[in-house]
Amino acid sequence: MTLPPSVSLIEEPAGYPILVIHHAAATGRIALNGAHVMEWTPAGEKPVLFMSAQAVFEPGKPIRGGIPVCWPWFGGHPTESDKPAHGFVRNLMWNVGEVTENIAGVTLEFLLSDSDDSRAFWPHRFDLRLEVKLGAQLSIALHIKNTDEAAWSMTGALHTYLCVDDVTEAAVIGLDDAFYVESRLSPERIEQSGPVYFDREVDRNYESKDTVRLLDRKGRRTIVVEKSGSRATIVWNPWIEKSKRLSDLPDDAYPHFVCIEAANAVPDVIAMTPGKEHVLSQRLRVQRD
Repeated sequence: MTLPPSVSLIEEPAGYPILVIHHAAATGRIALNGAHVMEWTPAGEKPVLFMSAQAVFEPGKPIRGGIPVCWPWFGGHPTESDKPAHGFVRNLMWNVGEVTENIAGVTLEFLLSDSDDSRAFWPHRFDLRLEVKLGAQLSIALHIKNTDEAAWSMTGALHTYLCVDDVTEAAVIGLDDAFYVESRLSPERIEQSGPVYFDREVDRNYESKDTVRLLDRKGRRTIVVEKSGSRATIVWNPWIEKSKRLSDLPDDAYPHFVCIEAANAVPDVIAMTPGKEHVLSQRLRVQRD
C-alpha cells in the first residue's frame, strides 16, 4: 500500500487499522472495518460527522456514527431475522485500493468482493468499490457490480450521522410534499408538509431523490446533502427511549445528531442482472449563516 504524505495508517486499538488524513483542506479518519468514514472536518470547521462516544472499534462489529455502508440489505434481513441488521459489509475488512492527493484534498478507494466470509451471509458474487473524496466537500460513492451468473436484488444505504448542536432547534429542509412511511413506527403513507422538526423519535423513509439541507440553528450552519442512485431519503433520530436501548450510544447523545441517508429501501428494491452496475452516492458540504 502506497500512501501520499497527507495519509497515514495506524492501528487504534491494536489490530484495528484506520487511515488518518491530515490535509490542508480537511482532516478525517476511515476504518478499514466496513470502509467506514468515521470523521470529516473541513478546514476552519467543526466536525461534520457525529461519532458515538461509546462506539465499538472491534473487527467484525459495526461502528455507531460516521457513515456506515449498509448493503446488500437495509434494515433487517427480509426473510432471516438472525442475519445482521443493515447487511454484512459494514462488518468486514475492506482492502485499500488507490489513494491519491492534490491541492483540493484526498481521494481514497476501498475494495470488497465475495468471499467465504460474505457467503456465510449471502450466496451471491459481487464486486464493491467505495470511492471517498475528502476535502472542503465530502463525496462518497458505492460502486456495485453483479459478477454472478445469476440475477440478484439489493437494498442499501449510506447511513450518514451528521452533527448538530441541538436537534430540538434543527430542521431538515427539502422534503416538503414528499411522501414517507414512519418505518417501524407506522405503516401509514404520509405527505410531508414543510420542514422536518424533531420533538420525538423520527424514523422516516421518504420517497425523494432531491437535495436536502440540515439547518443547525444553534450551530449557525447548514449541511447540504446531495445524492444520486437513490430513490429514498432516510431521516432518523432515536430520541430518548430508543437511545436507552442502544448500548453503543450514550443516553444523552441524541440531541447532537441527525441521520440523513441516501438509500434504496423497501419497496425500492434494485434488481441486478449479471454484469449490471449501480452507483449509490452522497455529497456533503457546509454553508455558514
